[in-house]
Amino acid sequence: MTPTRVVAFGGGHGLSASLRALRHCVPGLDLDITAVVTVGDDGGSSGRLRAERGGLPPGDLRQALVALAGDHPATRRSAALFQHRFAAAGGGAAGGDGGAADSLAGHAVGNLLLHGLTELLGDPVVALDHAGAMLGAVGRVLPMSRQPVGIEARVRGADPGRPDEVRTVRGQHQVAVTSGTVESLRLTPAAPAACAEAVAAVGAADWLIFGPGSWYTSVLPHLLVPGLADAIVSSPARRLVTLNLVAEKETLGLSLPDHLDTLRRYLPELKVDMVLADSKAVADPVAVERAAESLGARLVLAPVAVTDGTPRHDPAALGAALVPVLGADR
Repeated sequence: MTPTRVVAFGGGHGLSASLRALRHCVPGLDLDITAVVTVGDDGGSSGRLRAERGGLPPGDLRQALVALAGDHPATRRSAALFQHRFAAAGGGAAGGDGGAADSLAGHAVGNLLLHGLTELLGDPVVALDHAGAMLGAVGRVLPMSRQPVGIEARVRGADPGRPDEVRTVRGQHQVAVTSGTVESLRLTPAAPAACAEAVAAVGAADWLIFGPGSWYTSVLPHLLVPGLADAIVSSPARRLVTLNLVAEKETLGLSLPDHLDTLRRYLPELKVDMVLADSKAVADPVAVERAAESLGARLVLAPVAVTDGTPRHDPAALGAALVPVLGADR
């Protein structure tokens, strides 16, 4: 039997949670996993590398690679190295008091390694495949585009003193932390070229998975890349949306049905087969079910959060919920 080919879209911690959940599915299912990652990050170590040296911001790509890292002790040590972040020299703040800036402070080793591999090999996809081999990754990590993108939003009330004013907020980090209401989203450039390998993976997939994750800065950007959006719409794959447990700063005031409505807003042709949500996080199951049905989907409720009360998906629980869903057609 051929493996079930799964493509998961996102970035940051949300995609990492989804990939770790898929790893938990592997004992029960034979999966071929591909992660397609946003390339709009402009904060922290990724933002510094992007601004100073160009190329794709590596942070979200690194997180996806680590989530798929193999279980051999040597690869687990390599994964820990990828995640190691340099502290400021001498334990002080980066740059010191009046001294020269500490150029390594705040950088994750994996970010530097991915950037170096891309310079050495000349292609970010080749670099990611090489890094995946170093980590014994049980899947492939691809960027949504080979060119970095900017994320811009029209936000109402970004200035608390002017709650009715709509202004443009630029940059993934600024959109993610805005205190206003996002009214529209766009990429710069407006039509970045889709990564050809990602388009091919989408066309060959059995399942496409969207979420969990930051809706405006990690999930929706994929739908704004024309070549990728076309591939998503035309793919014969079934489609699953995993909803977040709580609203994030960028989506405060956005209900779970609103999250689903935004998918249709930015890609009207999108059809979804299943929507997965945590049973305790859904305040109004009827409203969420109606929103799911408007996309052609069936709502599946399952306990997928960690049990300590924090708003985080438990990879093992999420994986257990995914097994019967992804294996339904087997």
